[in-house]
Amino acid sequence: MSIFNYKQRNNIILTAIVILGCFLVYALSGLFSSILGAIVLFTIFRPIYLHFVENKGWNKTLVTVMIILTSLIVIIIPLMALSIMVVGKIGSINKDSFNLQEWVTKIDDYAGYNFNQPHIAENTLQKLGAYATELFPSILGSAAQIIITLLVMYFLLYFMFTQMREFETGLLKYAPFREQHAIKFAVALRNSTYSNVLGQGIIALTQGTLLANGFWIFGIPDPIFWGVIGTFISFLPVVGAPTLTIPAGIILIAGGHSLKGILLMAYGLLFIGNIDNVLRMIINKRVGNTHPIISIIGVFIGIPLFGILGLVFGPLLLSYFLLLLEIYETNRMAADRLERIRTGPDG
Repeated sequence: MSIFNYKQRNNIILTAIVILGCFLVYALSGLFSSILGAIVLFTIFRPIYLHFVENKGWNKTLVTVMIILTSLIVIIIPLMALSIMVVGKIGSINKDSFNLQEWVTKIDDYAGYNFNQPHIAENTLQKLGAYATELFPSILGSAAQIIITLLVMYFLLYFMFTQMREFETGLLKYAPFREQHAIKFAVALRNSTYSNVLGQGIIALTQGTLLANGFWIFGIPDPIFWGVIGTFISFLPVVGAPTLTIPAGIILIAGGHSLKGILLMAYGLLFIGNIDNVLRMIINKRVGNTHPIISIIGVFIGIPLFGILGLVFGPLLLSYFLLLLEIYETNRMAADRLERIRTGPDG
């Protein structure tokens, strides 16, 4: 006869599940980008999949393959190409661009004489270049690791779509909260993904394109490169692409082109900045709002973990975490109400 009762056995099994789960999470930590990427792509393309499979009656495997190819052509390949371009350009930038050497020397002389910091500008430039390069570790890493990450991501995405009903039923079955709360969480998760990925992506692309056009019009070298940089930093609230027009305008003014410099800064701060605000209002009404604090903290969380993808994945993870806290609080309050009803007013 066993020395354990049913409750004790369940507690032992639960403890074993938690321990094994921790080991599995640790073992899969290297593939976390693949898992999160598959979830993001599944959330984005799910309405398209449902439209063609359930409304049009298309073969689900065919639709899944079409979605995979579309995401490769529209998202993955352009992102990798732009990242490789940025890394290569950062490595080739020299201080003679925009007469930087002259300005670095002046700043270092002034700082050395007044603050005993004779190499502050030069060291700052070097640190900024190193930091910018560190944003792209997945691109600078081995090609084999990139291929494995993509293969795992699309392997997961394939089965998430072709077995979507089984996948979603399993999530509802094993979710640690009631079905209505699980559905609410799924809707909030979808809105958060749209806001962080699609919403911020549209804003970033628009700002980067407008910045590149402005730099081209006002004669700033490498406008496409700076447009790509503007696209990436537009994921950062407050900073954004318009801030790049300030140093560019100052450089034009220092080079004797005062009117062009002033007009460029006005174009960035007034036009690009206001376009950003208008787009945010429209997107927030349609797909939800991501608070700037979540974006800032999420970026600091995401960049060390995912590199440049942390600009998207960091705020996304933080939003998911806050959603789980909200669901937990809802469950706790519901459990308290049920307990009061069960025990009665005198319990």
